[in-house]
Amino acid sequence: MLEVTDLHAGYGPTDVVHGVSFTVPAHSVFAIMGHNGAGKTTLLKTILGLLPARRGKISFDGSDVTKIKTNQRVAQGMAYVPQGQLSFPQLSTFENLQLVADGRPSGGAKIEEMFTLFPALKKFETRKAGLLSGGQRQQLSIARALITEPKLIILDEPTEGIQPNIVDEIEALVITLAESGLSVLLVEQHVSFALTAAAGYAVMASGHVTSTGDGGSAAVGSVMAAMTI
Repeated sequence: MLEVTDLHAGYGPTDVVHGVSFTVPAHSVFAIMGHNGAGKTTLLKTILGLLPARRGKISFDGSDVTKIKTNQRVAQGMAYVPQGQLSFPQLSTFENLQLVADGRPSGGAKIEEMFTLFPALKKFETRKAGLLSGGQRQQLSIARALITEPKLIILDEPTEGIQPNIVDEIEALVITLAESGLSVLLVEQHVSFALTAAAGYAVMASGHVTSTGDGGSAAVGSVMAAMTI
């Protein structure tokens, strides 16, 4: 589904991502882990085309997308949920979803589907997004991305700053999405959450991949050790 090969990227004269390679298979979850400053968000921005690749290749669904624009990658089936539970705070929950759904043939049905997937959003559909809890805003961010009917959803630190019960809900959601046929690229520092959901992982440090392996709870020790190096 997504194949990243020897990818280099950065800002100004400085490289931040150095020769990163990994593959996200179709219908599965792949986790990228590492401490702050490891280059994870820069990597995601390069995959989305928000930052140009200096060297290397990005293949998506069989096509080379390394040099095409972000909107073209989105049209081919990429969706991105950035850090920070972003929303339009002065708009209601429903209006936030409607902004994405408008103009889509099945937009209304997709909104109702999101309300089924995220019951808390249905409960607060008339509440301004700025008044939702952090966990509810994160659910709203994911719901907006899912309305675009992506083939791959990229989640950047989806559990950052949210309450533990919502972390459990997002973990279950990520697993459900993969089981339903979606591919998920998950960037996360919450190791047990990431490895429970992921079939495979890569650990990054200083812009390099330092460790890779299969997901699952048995990998927690190896990942923790890799992240302390």
